Amino acid sequence: MNPHGPTAPPTLTRMFADSVAAHGDSPAVSDDSGRRLTYAELDRASAAVARQLIEAGVRREDRVGIHRERDVDLVIGILGALRAGAAYVAVDQRYPKARRELMLRAAGVRVTLVDAAGAEQLDPGFNPLVQRYDPSVGAPRTAGPDLPEPDGQDAACVLFTSGSTGTPKGVVVEHRNLVHFVTNPELPRLTQADRVAQIANVSFDTFHWELWSSFWFGAEIVMMPSVPDLVKGDPGRELRRRRITALLSPTMAFNHIAAEDPDVFSSLRILQTGGDVVRPAACRDILAGKFDGELVNLYGPTEGTTAATAHRITEVLHDATSVPIGRALSGVLLHVLDPELRPVPVGTPGELYIGGAGVTRGYLGDPARTAERFLPDPLGPPGSTMYATGDLVLERDGVLDYLGRNDDQVKIRGYRVEPREVERSLIAHPGVLDAAVLPQGSDQDKRLVAFVVLQGRTTVPQVRAHAQATMPDYQVPSEFLNVPEIQATPHGKRDTAALLDLLADRGRRRSGYTAPATDTERYLAGVWEELLGTERIGTDDDFFELGGNSMLAFRLSRRIARDNGAFVTLESILSNTVLTDMAAATDAAPRKGDDT
Repeated sequence: MNPHGPTAPPTLTRMFADSVAAHGDSPAVSDDSGRRLTYAELDRASAAVARQLIEAGVRREDRVGIHRERDVDLVIGILGALRAGAAYVAVDQRYPKARRELMLRAAGVRVTLVDAAGAEQLDPGFNPLVQRYDPSVGAPRTAGPDLPEPDGQDAACVLFTSGSTGTPKGVVVEHRNLVHFVTNPELPRLTQADRVAQIANVSFDTFHWELWSSFWFGAEIVMMPSVPDLVKGDPGRELRRRRITALLSPTMAFNHIAAEDPDVFSSLRILQTGGDVVRPAACRDILAGKFDGELVNLYGPTEGTTAATAHRITEVLHDATSVPIGRALSGVLLHVLDPELRPVPVGTPGELYIGGAGVTRGYLGDPARTAERFLPDPLGPPGSTMYATGDLVLERDGVLDYLGRNDDQVKIRGYRVEPREVERSLIAHPGVLDAAVLPQGSDQDKRLVAFVVLQGRTTVPQVRAHAQATMPDYQVPSEFLNVPEIQATPHGKRDTAALLDLLADRGRRRSGYTAPATDTERYLAGVWEELLGTERIGTDDDFFELGGNSMLAFRLSRRIARDNGAFVTLESILSNTVLTDMAAATDAAPRKGDDT
């Protein structure tokens, strides 16, 4: 049953107002601090923030930055921005300061909602405004004379994706786009009794499903640790402790967790994944375990509003090499075209173009890039556009399989990354003469390797520190190689093969190599080689310097417990990253059958 009647509301603010009317006394949002607001309380709080923004000069279609911790107040601020008629620009506080400010500057925010600590972190030019409201003051549930009602074609938010020119692209998402997505009948249906985990990066588009789908159905959104923090702990215990019933897991985390403990998801009623290539074995293991809910694979770029296709997974054959991305959501037009924009025959690979109600406005302040990717849709209504995804797909029996990219863009932990943007950030360091960034590893464990030409006394650690200070962690290369030059082919193009030969040579010639000596060291070296795709692991090698990350460390912890019976915590792995230290920690760890 549609909780809002036969027709979807035209805007997010109207959708929320309808939910307040229908579920006023039901819990709407809660966080780790113990705060829990009902829909009526959230209505009053967000209206107060909306008035605060209007008093500060915010008008329709202005952009409001959201720069604060992941808590109940973050949700209040987002709703307040929308109810003031503005679009929100949420920035993850885990991002380096330079990246956060770049996003806010590119968005042209009028003011930025902050907490008291955040006010001191931002340059005054971003107009930090400490978010305030008085919960005891009532507020009308409808727009009222002082709260403007946005139009469906007004901007709701600006989300940033990686850009090949070195600058992130701000995608303008309209109210109508988000309403179309969260009300889509092809997606799993929540209920008022559901508790939806909020684990996504607030700058990432899967946050849309967590927040607005919860509000559409009158469910409760539960603010939880972000994906990296969740994986570092015990995700199954956290999901059970918070009584989570619905989760949208980034594919990277989904693949890693399922590889080591597929029953982590057993308490869920709805499990969705999206953002990258799903491992068939991960789905097989989950379906063969204790999970008895709805399992769905979603596909879609930010420019198409989070998801354009969905595939309900009920079975994965033993010899399957891929998991389909599925069929179009209701109201979405899919075109598989050749380079001349002609439809390809069924069963022939082609580039996927997305049309329909989910196609966003384009890139903020960048008409040239918008015109390049947002094209007239020949099969849509007059004046409609389609988005060129750059993704290659193949249609079989009306279902799409994802084949890869037709450009250099890659997915790192579910995030779109343009290696050229990373290169430009590295070259911005005064000690870097040239740089090349190449993706390595499988589709499920993709990582970046940076080849840098240094000058003067510049060192690789200095360049790594520069990368960590200017880019989100998923854009920071896992490995850095200092090379004499970036070679070119006779045709003047970058000699990728020569760079990869240098990478292989480094693996064979790492200085100071000491072979593993104990059984535990040899066992761990073998597991590292499998997880990291690196050969010749020595006792002095560091797990993270060779490309490890928190999710691979999670898999390593579970693998050690399964193979050796040693309970090495994730914290212990993070504290003992050198092989010989990790081996000692493994030998000292409690084991199955111990009395402790």
